[in-house]
Amino acid sequence: MPEVLGPTVDDQTRCVHYRTPLDVIAIRFRCCGAYYPCHRCHEESAGHPAAQWPVAEQDTAAVLCGVCRTELSVRQYLAVEACPRCGAGFNPGCRLHAHLYFEPDPSGQR
Repeated sequence: MPEVLGPTVDDQTRCVHYRTPLDVIAIRFRCCGAYYPCHRCHEESAGHPAAQWPVAEQDTAAVLCGVCRTELSVRQYLAVEACPRCGAGFNPGCRLHAHLYFEPDPSGQR
């Protein structure tokens, strides 16, 4: 089971920055390969700048469901609003921060 770094507040990957019932994912950062609950946790804990996942690597497992611990590829995560394995809903507001983690697809496709 992947370890989630940073200031988590529970075992479902919620952190001190984002802790609503829907904040149940962690992102594996491309720069270091480590999972963090959010961009702010990485910024405060990692000691290096974050790097976005390029569009060409969207099939890489980089998102962890904090409820069932299923790893999703970037492409899978961007296409769903809930975990395909356990049905746990993901925070739709996370889409506002997607550009911090994932390079935007210039074709507009997910």
